[in-house]
Amino acid sequence: MKSLLIAFHILASLALSPRTAAAAPTQYPLTIENCGAEVTFEKAPERAIGLGQNSAEIMLLLGLRDKMAGTAFWPSKVLPQLADANDKVKLLTVEFPTFESILAEDPDFVAAALPSLLGPDSKVAKREDFEKVGVPTYLSPSTCLSTVGSKDVYGSRDRLWNMDLLYKEIDELARIFDVAERGADLIVDLKEREAALRSTVSAEGKKLSYVFWFSSQSPSADAYLGGKNSSSGFIADLLGGVNAVSAEAEWPTLGWESIIAANPDVIVVASLDRNRWELDKPEAKIKFLTTDPATSQMPAVKNNAIVVMDGQAMNPTIRTIYGAEQIAEQLKARGLLK
Repeated sequence: MKSLLIAFHILASLALSPRTAAAAPTQYPLTIENCGAEVTFEKAPERAIGLGQNSAEIMLLLGLRDKMAGTAFWPSKVLPQLADANDKVKLLTVEFPTFESILAEDPDFVAAALPSLLGPDSKVAKREDFEKVGVPTYLSPSTCLSTVGSKDVYGSRDRLWNMDLLYKEIDELARIFDVAERGADLIVDLKEREAALRSTVSAEGKKLSYVFWFSSQSPSADAYLGGKNSSSGFIADLLGGVNAVSAEAEWPTLGWESIIAANPDVIVVASLDRNRWELDKPEAKIKFLTTDPATSQMPAVKNNAIVVMDGQAMNPTIRTIYGAEQIAEQLKARGLLK
């Protein structure tokens, strides 16, 4: 898609075209408050682990390949402009790594994208496990959610996610590695793209309602959807619409009767590269939607208002703005978005 390719080119050129805002060098020791914990860095990390796709991609975008000892947990392939750099970083696994496999790389810093990778109920390790071995950790501010009273391991969000949390993450990681100017450049670029996208969506058009379908274990299973206030909800808002899902859980699961009752104008299906389930593939999702006796009668399906988006964009990540651009381009081509 043309706009996505342009976006890739813009980010790829950041290191070559300094639009740098004034940014002072990091003074160590540096202490950062992160998700309720104070983390102190005596110096810039030299052997960092990107635990989760978003953390790894931000570090790569900041030009930190030589400071990375490994990465793990990749729902989708790396951004095309980062492929060469990423090939030079050790991949531990595309799924959940073990704590032991991380320690085997002798890390001096672990940045995690999700609480399931670094949190009280993590399948990998808890923050205190790394603290015991003297390894500072950082959890994405976008995913610092309480799981108290929530059936969702990712927690619930009581207000709409926005890009400020991503900008905070980029800025803090850049300061941790003493590359604040690179972080400032990346933030400027993303802010310009966010503003441009919001300004190009006509307020006179219909306020479309969206359902964001991440995946399902099978056609008969409940669907994993982007929650009301998740980054999916942010994308809907950015495009002048609303999320048809009202649940505050970050990743609610709903049966198709409930989804049909929500009657969305647009169904966004995720494209995932992990191949954990057959319905990770957008083609499989679209086939189900268009051939199932019940879902095929949904107005969104009949109106050809099914669009494909990078599944990683449904997480609050560097990819979210890409996802919004993908949706906007497809809907405008079909005359569904002005």
